[in-house]
Parts: sequence; structure tokens; C-alpha cells
Amino acid sequence: MMSTAFGLVAALAWNEAIKKLIDEFIPKGQGVLSLFIYAGFVTAIAVLATSRVAKLKERFKERFEDKS
Repeated sequence: MMSTAFGLVAALAWNEAIKKLIDEFIPKGQGVLSLFIYAGFVTAIAVLATSRVAKLKERFKERFEDKS
């Protein structure tokens, strides 16, 4: 549970950092556009991270099954 809590805190920190970064590069008055850009960026990172973790899980599973 502690690792999940730390992960949530880290995610919230990155959330704020990315929002500030987007605010720097997107002109004011384009709030909806910047929110969609932000959502797309975060979604892309989540998909990449999830697929990488799944691949690593498969590699570890294959290695440990081969040694048994």
C-alpha cells in the first residue's frame, strides 16, 4: 500500500509539472486545446509504460519457466 501511495504522490507531482510545461508553450485563451494536448500526452506515456511493463513481465516469466 505504501508503494501505491508513493506512486500516486509521484504521479500528482508529474501531473503538475507537465501542466506547467504545457502552459509555457500554449498561449493563454486556448485552455481546451491545451487540456486535450495534455490528455493525449499523458495517455501516450501511460500506453508506452504499460506495454513496456507487460513485455518485461513476459521476459521474466519465460526466464523463470525455462529454469524450472
